[in-house]
Amino acid sequence: MRKIPTLRILILLPLFAISLVAQELHSGSAPSDPKAAVEQVLHIQQDAWNRHDLEAFMAGYWNSPDLTFFSGAKETSGWQATLDRYRATYASPGHEMGTLNFSGLRIETLGPEAAFVRGAWQLTLSDGKTPHGRFTLIFRKFSDGWKIIHDHTSVAE
Repeated sequence: MRKIPTLRILILLPLFAISLVAQELHSGSAPSDPKAAVEQVLHIQQDAWNRHDLEAFMAGYWNSPDLTFFSGAKETSGWQATLDRYRATYASPGHEMGTLNFSGLRIETLGPEAAFVRGAWQLTLSDGKTPHGRFTLIFRKFSDGWKIIHDHTSVAE
């Protein structure tokens, strides 16, 4: 039986440990559980909104002309049109993004690559107003992660 030199073990062991840690960190950034992965997308979106970073917020949406967004009686089709709608409504002169909070999230998996989400949203604006409402989302898993492919948002009256 051939002996492995001690020096080689001393070099390879830390590399193996570093590899395991890196793998664990990577898996922590993209949970394998669909419900946890979808919830993570929503938390990332909420954080991006609260930094007033609409482009990062929109990273949670499917970047496709087939994305659909329903709000009130209006339908918006496509990622770019949805971004433009958010800019006009919240990031244009005379408007503000405020602080966004999602709550009451109920995530249902529809299979290994699809999920349905129900929840509530609330904005807190600098004037003390708190517009709020409910949403339903359909998520699909793509090679680059879970993305919203359909958003139906309502505003409370």
